[in-house]
Amino acid sequence: MKHGHTLTQEQAEGLAIQALTFIAGDGERLGRFLAVTGIGPAEIRSAAREPGFLAGVLEYMASDDRLIATFAGENNLDPADIDRGRVALAGSPWEREMP
Repeated sequence: MKHGHTLTQEQAEGLAIQALTFIAGDGERLGRFLAVTGIGPAEIRSAAREPGFLAGVLEYMASDDRLIATFAGENNLDPADIDRGRVALAGSPWEREMP
């Protein structure tokens, strides 16, 4: 993406789907994702329809700098796009905490 600015909701959703595909493409990565999130393999499709799931995928990605670097490198992305996408889907932590 290499935007250098905010992502639209649609771009962020596409990025999250791309990230989920990346995670699912490797057994070790998928196993860790399932263990951390508590989602079972059979539940991924239904979970993906839930509001916030795609934001959660980017939250998960954002928690691991090596994972971000590998994903960004393999997909010719700016690593900062993960956080931009997370903000586009979930809002910033400060926005969520405001009354």
